[in-house]
Amino acid sequence: MRPVNMCTRPARMTTVGAVKVASCSRLRQAFPAFQLSRPRSNSSGPLYHRRSQLVTRAAMFDTLSQSLNKAWGMVQKDARLTPENMKAPLREIRRALLEADVPLMVVRPFIARVEGRALGAAVTKGVSPQQQLVKIVYDELVILMGGKQVSLNVPEGGEPQVILMAGLQGTGKTTTAAKLAAFLKNKGGRVMLVATDVYRPAAIEQLVVLGGQVGVPVFERGLNVPPADIAREGVALAKEEGMDTVIIDTAGRLQIDATLMQELQEISSAVRPTDTLLVVDAMTGQEAAGLVKTFNTTVPLTGAIVTKLDGDARGGAALAVKEVSGCPIKFVGMGEKTDALELFYPDRMASRILGMGDVLTLVEKAESMVKEEEAAALTKKMLTAKFDLNDFLKQYKMISGMGNLTSVLKMLPGMSGVSDKQLQAVEAQYKVYESMIQSMTRQERANPDLLAKMPSRRRRVARGSGREEAQVAELIAVYTSMRAQMQTMTRMMALSGGASGLGGMPSMSDEEMMAAALGSAGPRQVPPGKVRRKKRRDIAPRQEAEAVASV
Repeated sequence: MRPVNMCTRPARMTTVGAVKVASCSRLRQAFPAFQLSRPRSNSSGPLYHRRSQLVTRAAMFDTLSQSLNKAWGMVQKDARLTPENMKAPLREIRRALLEADVPLMVVRPFIARVEGRALGAAVTKGVSPQQQLVKIVYDELVILMGGKQVSLNVPEGGEPQVILMAGLQGTGKTTTAAKLAAFLKNKGGRVMLVATDVYRPAAIEQLVVLGGQVGVPVFERGLNVPPADIAREGVALAKEEGMDTVIIDTAGRLQIDATLMQELQEISSAVRPTDTLLVVDAMTGQEAAGLVKTFNTTVPLTGAIVTKLDGDARGGAALAVKEVSGCPIKFVGMGEKTDALELFYPDRMASRILGMGDVLTLVEKAESMVKEEEAAALTKKMLTAKFDLNDFLKQYKMISGMGNLTSVLKMLPGMSGVSDKQLQAVEAQYKVYESMIQSMTRQERANPDLLAKMPSRRRRVARGSGREEAQVAELIAVYTSMRAQMQTMTRMMALSGGASGLGGMPSMSDEEMMAAALGSAGPRQVPPGKVRRKKRRDIAPRQEAEAVASV
């Protein structure tokens, strides 16, 4: 039996410095192939141009995204939106939302608002009816999910932030508490976890282990102390230790019952939390919004955290929670790792659902994961044609450090219809490239031309990595194409007077961005009258790539 008076926490507390927020240029520096810009934050005016065939979906909203794209196609050939041509797309949108587990009580007013705006909107010059319908649905989705990002409440007078976590069993409440602790710690705060789940076997041990993984102290008193007393003592200790935030993990139940609600009320009265967050499993479906509403009538909630949004469930919970319960979604869980917790932005989620990507989240990931000095040094090497296989591998690791390659590429606003299966194949291919590069000598990594010229070296690398010689030749061809593209960019920058930094680098189309991500040179646009000059300039690297690819 565990001693009654026990407080498990590290001997010393270390404070992580505040995360420095860099500019969007860090993403351009880290990955020059991706020329990204921040989308407009407001929703006024025509939405930025969207090609109907470029689809980048949120993992959970695959079916919904496909159905909505089908709806756009129904008005593709029409000159304007009319009551007649709106019937079919509205019916498709209604069906798509219902299949995504959005409650009927939410779908009906949503469709009515879309129809009212579509039929009453003035025709904007240069905007097709299809684009206009996309814009209206985008705006209404943003409003449906809350309109804007809602932050955690900050107490006045220097008191610690007290966050009470509630939810049913199996929603990921304990894991989410640790994720939230890691999130706040990475923002520079001093965080303590408090374990009050004295019913579920090993619940306290689970929180202690998770706290150790994220470097956060965990306060617990064993199994024989009332949860309200544990919470009260934990908050008091946090004040003594100078903590910024206290996160209280409570017990869950298989269903809502009077005992659970009474216990939550006692804990809430004992610690007076600044935030009471309900953890909701996205796989709950239509019941999720009602669950939030039921909890909110007993224990006043300030927000919700929707977990498992990276899964294959239909995701209607994320669309309906705010509308049904009045509680905003503050965070979403996007994976099992302790860093897989994101702030919930309604506009970004709507953008993902409609296949427009999520550039802002991608920029933030790059800012937090990529060191500015390393990115600048890599960019300089790429633009001076000194890019070797060491740099090729380093760039891949920079991208993979932001998450799996598939999820990173999905955030780009254009993939020319590239499917999840194709993206996963690309990710697997880059892992093969990594194993082959690690089988090379330092000389071969620094001078890949040795491999292009000497088949014996390619055969040795293939044997060392367990691959075929043709795969090594493919790697060299991909690298050569990327190097040729960087040389072309450098010349274009020099001609356009953009030699300083990356400001003069020409923007890239969606197809060119995807081609660069896959390691190919992509389509090249040559101005009329300059074909022969361009051919002479690029003939050497092109011949080199073709020669290696044919081996």
